[in-house]
Amino acid sequence: MAENKTSPTPKTARGQRAPKGVLRRLLRTLFGFYPVLLPITMVCILINAIVSSIPAVFMQNVIAVVDESYKSGDWESVAGRILSYVIILVVMYIISLVAGAFYTQMMAIITQGSLKKMREKMFSHMQNLPIKYFDTNGHGDIMSYYTNDVDTLRQLISQSLPQITISGITLLVVFCIMIYYSVILALLVVAGVICRVLAARGITNRSSKYFLRQQVTIAKAEAFMEEMMTGQRVIKVFCHEDGAKADFDKVNDEIFFNARNGNRFANILMPLLGNIGNVMYVVVALVGGALLLTDVPNISISGMAFSISIVVPFLNMTKQFAGSIGQVSNQINMVIMGLAGAHRIFALLDEQPETDEGYVTLVNAKENADGSLSECEERTNVWAWKHPHHDGTVTYTRLEGDVRFFDVDFGYTPEKTVLHNISLYAKPGQKVAFVGSTGAGKTTITNLINRFYDIEDGKIRYDGININKIKKSYLRKSLGIVLQDTNLFTGTVMENIRYGNLDACDEECVAAAELVGADDFIRRLPDGYSTMLTGNGANLSQGQRQLLAIARAAVADPPVMIMDEATSSIDTRTEAIVQRGMDALMSGRTVFVIAHRLSTVRNADAIMVLDHGRIIERGTHEDLLKLKGTYYQLYTGALELD
Repeated sequence: MAENKTSPTPKTARGQRAPKGVLRRLLRTLFGFYPVLLPITMVCILINAIVSSIPAVFMQNVIAVVDESYKSGDWESVAGRILSYVIILVVMYIISLVAGAFYTQMMAIITQGSLKKMREKMFSHMQNLPIKYFDTNGHGDIMSYYTNDVDTLRQLISQSLPQITISGITLLVVFCIMIYYSVILALLVVAGVICRVLAARGITNRSSKYFLRQQVTIAKAEAFMEEMMTGQRVIKVFCHEDGAKADFDKVNDEIFFNARNGNRFANILMPLLGNIGNVMYVVVALVGGALLLTDVPNISISGMAFSISIVVPFLNMTKQFAGSIGQVSNQINMVIMGLAGAHRIFALLDEQPETDEGYVTLVNAKENADGSLSECEERTNVWAWKHPHHDGTVTYTRLEGDVRFFDVDFGYTPEKTVLHNISLYAKPGQKVAFVGSTGAGKTTITNLINRFYDIEDGKIRYDGININKIKKSYLRKSLGIVLQDTNLFTGTVMENIRYGNLDACDEECVAAAELVGADDFIRRLPDGYSTMLTGNGANLSQGQRQLLAIARAAVADPPVMIMDEATSSIDTRTEAIVQRGMDALMSGRTVFVIAHRLSTVRNADAIMVLDHGRIIERGTHEDLLKLKGTYYQLYTGALELD
């Protein structure tokens, strides 16, 4: 079934209101990306808009010259004066052409550059988000930020914002010219504009609600598709193709419903505004003609009386005014969709990053003659925790892998505690195993060691240091982990192994593969260690993928290893090979093992049996068998792990 994750934009999801301040924030972001180029481009847009607004002035002058010559009978100077107007107009149009060509080219750079920088900013921020964010948001929904939402910005930045800017400036310039020539006719145009605004407001409010919902439902559909693609094998095994189609139809119908209603209201807008503009043109023509036939005085800044040289250009300005409003209204749909996408992007950027108050770091160290440690630049294979104190002193503690829990309580949500009063210790080199049914809290304990989540109460100490004092990056650097769900990245086998330690040379990567028993199958691949892996290692078996994950942990050479169901996906024969490699890997390290196969934890120094977040039994394999409790029943088959 489709994922039902928490949406980071609940207001938008319900379509209650359009986000406020998003456009202002988007413009600030664009100016931040291009603080010099964007203002220059805006100046070119301004020049282009002003030049496109002034032909009416030249027409008025030309008609006035002809009218004056007609009344006076002096036609000798008409051609020269008209020619001078034409030359000025041609020069201005050339300037407009150059400015227009420049701003269109620059907008292409600004648009694509801004989208590139926005994606980089989003991805960089996403790397700093806590694991909780990815646990509570669908992966498909997160992917939608980078695809659908960013794409809506492309249309907004490249076309809608420049067009609205040009149309807005044109409206302002034309209106000023109208006032200059005739206040009466200008007021008629204003009345028509008010009618258009009122009509557009009601329609836009309705369409924007559905466009906002459309963005969220598209993200929901992408999350659904991502889930279906991942689970194709399960779908086919359980013959759930028809059910998957029905579920997809529901999601697709939701997109159709929102898109249809949004476009239905939006498509009403243009014809409505166009007809109001036509009516406005006719009214201005009738009133202008009536004023020419009467002695009503003209009210204007120019002080000119009503004449054909005012009415004719005024009609053209009215048409231009109406056309500019139409251009603005034509971009409203794209603006709404773009702002909806921007709102979701900013919601991602506003997610609180993972906090880290730690100040203890991990450094290369060397042992002095008196047995103390000191920091050094060269790699010595001796690591120490560098612990600065408030009095200015610094102490160095050898990294050994001593992990201890003291009365730890934890819950993923404040309402539900999943770990209760957990106390345990793992001395350097010890192997501690966790056994229990699904949901008992085994993986949660290892999540706390990594500080993927922080505890509610109690303490966790690492080599005697409270892990809250250790910077998370250094803490995780000292830990190796092999998960039940293997993740391999697009790249060669060698690159996937080196992922555990980017400084490792090829020889170290091969040695790690040999250690865990992966070298044999790797060399039998078409290109050996240079074989390209794609699709999470789809060309490998599950066991081979797991071996690579174990080799990746081995090359990191950490003092503490976490094995979360590391052999659960491997067959018995492969398990024997892996187990030998794992035994070599775990030698001398502190190891936490989570396993359903109890045979893999028999040699553990301590086995913790968990039930509903509590440790109910602890001891060695032999000790727990003597207790004849839960572990004994699990081992003998009287109970089974869920």
